[in-house]
Amino acid sequence: MKKLVLIPIALTLAAVISGCDPQAVQPNNINKTNKLKLGFVGRQANDYWSLVRFGCDTAVVTLRDVELDFRTPTGRTAADQNQVLSNLVASGVQAIAISPINGDEQAAVLNSIPTNILLVCADNDAGNSRRAAYIGTDNVAAGMQAAGLLKAALPQGGKVALLVGSTTAQNARERIEGIKNGLAGSGIEIVETLVDGMSHTAALENAQKMLAAHPDLAGMVGLYSYDGPAILSAVRGAGKSKQVKIVCFDALKDTLDGIESGEIHGAIVQSPYKIGNRTVELMAKYLRGDKAALAQKKIFIPSQVVTAENVAEYQRQTMGNNQQKI
Repeated sequence: MKKLVLIPIALTLAAVISGCDPQAVQPNNINKTNKLKLGFVGRQANDYWSLVRFGCDTAVVTLRDVELDFRTPTGRTAADQNQVLSNLVASGVQAIAISPINGDEQAAVLNSIPTNILLVCADNDAGNSRRAAYIGTDNVAAGMQAAGLLKAALPQGGKVALLVGSTTAQNARERIEGIKNGLAGSGIEIVETLVDGMSHTAALENAQKMLAAHPDLAGMVGLYSYDGPAILSAVRGAGKSKQVKIVCFDALKDTLDGIESGEIHGAIVQSPYKIGNRTVELMAKYLRGDKAALAQKKIFIPSQVVTAENVAEYQRQTMGNNQQKI
């Protein structure tokens, strides 16, 4: 790592096939002599999603028998994403991967997609939908990793605030669950959880608000990719660099620079490239008849902890891997 309009997509999906196994992809949707037509609906246009798309595109080049239509909404709401999804369904794709903005809210829309279209969730889940599988980070485990960083940064405990794009998205809820579980009995108190609607500007304002409201604030956690840099800007502006401990998610350049300078204690880094790459690979395998490809239902791509101790090595490895992929 921005409610619901059922009518537009419901009209587009009026031809829903009835009486089918909700997990099944019907054979007449696959032409083994032609390229598979896959779709991917991301959440927004930013560096994280550029890496997801890079992973998808690399898989397309490797597989050779796949075409991919990768789209992101211009807005930050579930309704914006639903419209993109509706248009993608109408284009005749055989499989769709989506990172739902609000999985619970969008479950009805996802369930209305014709069952001859394979549906998977990537990066964020919609566990109440008929999706065949989720491919992405184990977010409860990632939350536990973040809690471990907090405890190392604040061995005496203290007050912390959480900043997040949404508290309704399943990945955010699971990260918060993991953080709370990991902090149990540590003496670290979560004083507030602020939602920024997937806006860097709102995240910055929330961080500034926390610093003003809690002069004794010991730390802040940014749960979405842009939250870490926003917190860092606020802390610097308040003259509390290195005093307020920062833990965040993902490996944006500003985050890695902050770790190098010692102003960010550490980050839980997902693998957006691998998430995109693996999603395309598994959808293609499934459509080509390998139903075991998605049998696991939850396919986790491990996250890793990056701190000052390993940030240089992480950047070397990432640069080398990207050069090979290019």
